[in-house]
Amino acid sequence: MIQKIKEKLNKEEHQFITVEEFCAYAGFEPEKVKEVMID
Repeated sequence: MIQKIKEKLNKEEHQFITVEEFCAYAGFEPEKVKEVMID
């Protein structure tokens, strides 16, 4: 899934994706994902 997001965003292999980019692709709300990541 990460590779598909990078391809869509024209990112190179070594570049990271942000929480916001992941959420936009996957259909999640960034704030809810961040809450889970912190806990």
